[in-house]
Amino acid sequence: MGLTLTEKILNRASGKSVSPGDVVEINVDLAAFHDLTGYHVVEVMEKMGTIRVWDVNKFVLAFDHLSPPPTERAAEIQVGLRKFAKMAGVKFFHDVGDGILHQLLLDHYALPGQVVMAADSHTTTVGAVGAFAQGGLGASDVAAIVITGKTWLMVPEPFRIRILGKPGPPGVYGKDVALHLLSVFRAEGLNGKSAEFVVEEPGGAFPMDYRATVSNMGIELGLDAAMFAPDSETVRHIKEKRGIEIKPVTPDPNAKYVDSYDVELNKLEPPLVAAPHSVDNVKSISEVEGLDVDYVFIGSCTNGRLSDIEVAAKILRNGKVRSRCVAIPASREIYIRAMELGYIDTLVRAGCVVTYGTCGPCLGGHFGLVGPGGEVAVSTGSRNFRGGRMGSPEGKVYLANAAVAAAAALNGKFVDPRKYLT
Repeated sequence: MGLTLTEKILNRASGKSVSPGDVVEINVDLAAFHDLTGYHVVEVMEKMGTIRVWDVNKFVLAFDHLSPPPTERAAEIQVGLRKFAKMAGVKFFHDVGDGILHQLLLDHYALPGQVVMAADSHTTTVGAVGAFAQGGLGASDVAAIVITGKTWLMVPEPFRIRILGKPGPPGVYGKDVALHLLSVFRAEGLNGKSAEFVVEEPGGAFPMDYRATVSNMGIELGLDAAMFAPDSETVRHIKEKRGIEIKPVTPDPNAKYVDSYDVELNKLEPPLVAAPHSVDNVKSISEVEGLDVDYVFIGSCTNGRLSDIEVAAKILRNGKVRSRCVAIPASREIYIRAMELGYIDTLVRAGCVVTYGTCGPCLGGHFGLVGPGGEVAVSTGSRNFRGGRMGSPEGKVYLANAAVAAAAALNGKFVDPRKYLT
């Protein structure tokens, strides 16, 4: 019987043949943390009396969650982490404005077949290039990884998800695939499993930007990892971003999975939205069309990539926003490219507030929060749970792709964005 991608990666990382349910110690290829979680990790290291990184070539630190710092406490934390970076000799340090950690990992560090661990749940994003990526680890676990380069885990059950065909009508994006899966399996419905996505159509039928969105929201399904089997699109992305050729690690054709599911792109009915207050409260655009919208956020590690900014600009070139709108490309690199292509100019002229390199509104940090009184927000982020994820606990957050978000900003209410995409 052949091996799954999960088994191949964890076999190498543990130095033994693993099976689902095994508890194994593994070597970590890449570790990371950011400003919001990193200071807790450093506190643990200080209590242990050890401030060091096992391999400075395998560790990334980025300031993204509260960047630039909106409070004195946030600034204090960042001062402390700069001292840590200097003391530990951190090589890959990204200060204010460089970008969101997961986007930086995806574009510049993570490789197929690696084990990536970080102190943030959306580390699953880098599964888009075929890495076994886990996040949301506690400060003690991450501190141990940073010091030793090792951790332990229970081997998850491999679950295959095939992406079939090409997107049919305009309006099918990675976000729609993620929301479709959430409508089928529900939030946390794939706990204890590692999804291996296989894109059956060769080439760019399901591009890297879309894959990153799906992998990003894998954590909402409860997945331990959300990996796309490396293919020609993976090779292209890494060649373009890093100038290196890779030989992908792929699952064997006869690999055994606990179960499988097919997503037929040309049969999806886009666009989809997740209504308050759960990621799996999925509805079609027709079910919310006409609902007034107060605030729109386009960005985050879920949908702050160039293709998201591009489609937002295509829609917002049609006029001025009627709902306040904040747009944040996920990295400085994406911002600059979007500026060169004229997308930033279009967004600004349409009335958007545009900045770069921060999570900001996604977690209710800064650069625009949802206000009290039941304000309605459309976000391209990943979560809409009750309790003030993006600001006021009274806020109502809808999750959607960048096209839906931009059309809502333009009209001040939910509309079907496909009329702008033909």
